[in-house]
This record gives sequence, structure tokens and C-alpha cells, in this order.
Amino acid sequence: MPRQAWTDKRERQYEHIKESYENRGVGEDEAEERAARTVNKERREHGETKAQRSRRS
Repeated sequence: MPRQAWTDKRERQYEHIKESYENRGVGEDEAEERAARTVNKERREHGETKAQRSRRS
């Protein structure tokens, strides 16, 4: 997953969400997928993605 664009805050958020899913019994691969999707959704909603920046102009 392309995490180069993630800030330190988003990276911490990803780790927290991933660990939370794993603690609930979700497998590691599934937890990583869900956490990445959640972080990317948050980025989109806050205008931190390239697509959002171009639409706001």
C-alpha cells in the first residue's frame, strides 16, 4: 500500500486501528487492509488526498 503520502499522525492512526482489529481476533492481513482503508477514508474526508485537492480548486 502506498503509505509514502501518510503523515506521522496517519501512520500512528493506522497502527492503532490495526492493533485494535488484531485484538478483536481479526487476522493480521485483514486488519492491515481494514486499517489502511480507514486511514485513507479519513484522509479523503479531510482533503489530504490528491483527488480532493484538485476538486476543491
